[in-house]
Amino acid sequence: MDPASQDINLNSPNKALGVDGEAGLSDMPAEGAMGSPNPLPPGLTEEEAEDLRTELAKVEEEITTLRQVLSAKERHSTELKRKLGLSPLNELKQNINKTLLDVQTSNAYQSASATWDDITHTEAYKKTQETLSQAGQKTTAALSTMGTAIRRGLGDMRNSATFKSFEDKVGNLK
Repeated sequence: MDPASQDINLNSPNKALGVDGEAGLSDMPAEGAMGSPNPLPPGLTEEEAEDLRTELAKVEEEITTLRQVLSAKERHSTELKRKLGLSPLNELKQNINKTLLDVQTSNAYQSASATWDDITHTEAYKKTQETLSQAGQKTTAALSTMGTAIRRGLGDMRNSATFKSFEDKVGNLK
């Protein structure tokens, strides 16, 4: 059979047949096996298949039981945590603190911390820190002076005749 002529639509009723109706690979049961719902794999007797089905049923039943037991244990764990006052938020805090401690004791953090200590003791760092501190102080002084000037300007404006006239008119509207 020519592979190009095969029906590749898996939903097709002819998925196992070529264009000429010739049988190819199929998930259809072999002839003579139409009477049983699941054909036996080659090399497996009916008795072995029945044993496997029985074992499968037992395993599936055990899985169901284990799921029920696990669910009951989870509910019990939740109840115990509630009685101890452990909330999910507290657990999250504990996990974060543990992770933070793990990070702080890691080699990478220790190395970075040592490098930072080395940097902060350099002359260039000290000069930069001093310069930035002076710039901050000068900026604070300039902003304070500007605030004082604005306050004074607003006070002068409030005492002006125009503002007094405007204030009187607004007061009369009430």
